[in-house]
Amino acid sequence: MQTRILLSLLAAQCATLAAEVPVATFKAVDVDTKVQIGYGVTVADVNGDKKPDILLADKNLIVWYENPSWAKHVMAENLTPQDHVCIAAQDIDGDGKCEVAVGAGWNPGDTLNSGAVFYLVPPADRTQKWEPVPLPHEPTVHRMRWVQNDKGAYNLVMVPLHGRGNKPATGEGAGVKVIRYQKPANVREPWKVETLDESMHKTHNFDPIQWDADAAQEMLVGGKEGVFLMEVGPGAASMTQISGTESGGAGEVRAGQLGAGKRFVATVEPMHGNNLVLYTPPSSGADAKKLWNRTLLDESLIDGHALACGDLSGLGRDQIVVGWRAMNRPTAKVGIKLFTPVDAEGTKWQQTLIDDNTMACEDLCLADLDGNGKLDIVAAGRATKNLKIYLNQGVK
Repeated sequence: MQTRILLSLLAAQCATLAAEVPVATFKAVDVDTKVQIGYGVTVADVNGDKKPDILLADKNLIVWYENPSWAKHVMAENLTPQDHVCIAAQDIDGDGKCEVAVGAGWNPGDTLNSGAVFYLVPPADRTQKWEPVPLPHEPTVHRMRWVQNDKGAYNLVMVPLHGRGNKPATGEGAGVKVIRYQKPANVREPWKVETLDESMHKTHNFDPIQWDADAAQEMLVGGKEGVFLMEVGPGAASMTQISGTESGGAGEVRAGQLGAGKRFVATVEPMHGNNLVLYTPPSSGADAKKLWNRTLLDESLIDGHALACGDLSGLGRDQIVVGWRAMNRPTAKVGIKLFTPVDAEGTKWQQTLIDDNTMACEDLCLADLDGNGKLDIVAAGRATKNLKIYLNQGVK
């Protein structure tokens, strides 16, 4: 009897080990240890040297860190009396140097008068201060990205946290206006501004994604009502619901790929929540309006606030990187985890701790910073007051 039990335990252990897949290891490097909040971090080539630089929207500074020395350059400061809150950087004209827009005036409790949007005009020497050009905006400016339109050009898209005049605590009231800006030849002249959608309430983040074969990027938008796929063509935007409100809607949202081109959507639920959730498409024969299949990967996050998807381990399928900040929880641990699909169908996932209590993650993104062909992690910490890179050392 004891022999059979021992054999069963050994078989179970072997099965567990066989199910695991090798994952990348990382070397943590401090880039800045005097960050105030680190609201938004992104990566783009600022100076045209073909090396990705790091850009940060901090409390009262907009800065970039020059690769590979990570020298810090101030682009703008104190754009509004309230905090800066978001940043978008992308080479939209093909000259090898990124264009930059930022959001500021952060006051989520003021749904009538808060918010600001600026396009930053670079000087000849991009290490010096940039000129801020104010653009029209909606209150509670919160997230922005450069997004490709149906003609292949880039527009700036901004998503507020709340609709104008709605109730901050519940999101009740007006819908959130998803705004698209068209950059004119002379950026100091009026920009064309249009509302793409205003059906959602209390949105938190969005992810531009090439969803189909046309030139335009689509957008996954996470909010109080769940996750929606926004498709923007020559006419009005269309919204397709992917997830609902099982755990209070979605805060963070990102898209990834599994084997054979099968996509997935990852979320943090609810906004600032404790759940990392995986969504996979319904079967091909299912009703197209059916919500995607929901799998809870982790329910131990404390104030989850950062998310990214990419193949960091060279598996041919994407992994999920999630960070949490435990704001106002000084005794709770913070950090970053990596979730890896064991199989190409994404039916099993294994968890790896990347940062153990040194990164109160406000935002993160992925990029190959050192040119070795492997995705690295860039993260900004709120309570930990830091900006760190986690250099991918490959699978060992």
